[in-house]
Amino acid sequence: MKSRYKYRIYPNHIQITKLNQLFGCCRYVWNQSLAYCNQLYIGGQKKPSYVDLTKQFITQAKKELLWLKDVASTPLQQSLKDLDQAYKNFFDSCTGKRKGIQVKPPKFKSRKSRQTARFVGANYKISQDKIYLPKVGKIKIFCNTKTTITA
Repeated sequence: MKSRYKYRIYPNHIQITKLNQLFGCCRYVWNQSLAYCNQLYIGGQKKPSYVDLTKQFITQAKKELLWLKDVASTPLQQSLKDLDQAYKNFFDSCTGKRKGIQVKPPKFKSRKSRQTARFVGANYKISQDKIYLPKVGKIKIFCNTKTTITA
């Protein structure tokens, strides 16, 4: 059984700036890798693997774009994993491996859409009234609800 928690966070002004920078970097990595994959797909080539995308859009990009070093790497990697899963769902839907309604291809993210970043694994720490996010700091939280998910 898996549990999912919803938290309301109360960041200060510095943390809001860092979170906005994190959202922007995740959006940048998603959009750049999506444009690259679309370009290859239109050209008739195979979609690159997650490892190839990570090397190109995180490792190499951090050497050229210094502002990518200011955020944690886990949400950037998770953004690429989410893109890989979105493409897998789309291709499985096209070939009939996925049941249900047909899934549309992944779309570009904009500033106006919902801003997300996912921390997975042991990268974050939750205490009674604070959550620690790497390169953001300790943020005051309030637990709204707990949802139990059966797997």
